[in-house]
Amino acid sequence: MATKYLNQLESLFQKVELAGIDNIKLEFKHFFSGAAVYANGKICITLTPAGFALKLSKPDIDSLLESEGNKRLRYFPKSPVKKDYVVLSDSILNNANSLDSLIRKSIELAAEQS
Repeated sequence: MATKYLNQLESLFQKVELAGIDNIKLEFKHFFSGAAVYANGKICITLTPAGFALKLSKPDIDSLLESEGNKRLRYFPKSPVKKDYVVLSDSILNNANSLDSLIRKSIELAAEQS
């Protein structure tokens, strides 16, 4: 099952415009029942049965949570909320410009923390 998510994540990144962040090493790995992207060794993006989630700054998360469909990440029903992550709505996932911008922010944030 995780292989499916890893393949989807890798396919998505073939379409994402990431020019200018060539100095950041991206890795795609299995992650629980899904897949994750690591930037310079720090996890920043996950794709699991819980959805497509990005690690972002608090202001970015707060702004996204104001829009319908975005939600805090919780991997399992009774597990704690991952406060640094937001699961994106289908409307953002289908908007290439918004998605590219948010992915870039997530990667840059993780790279800064490495």
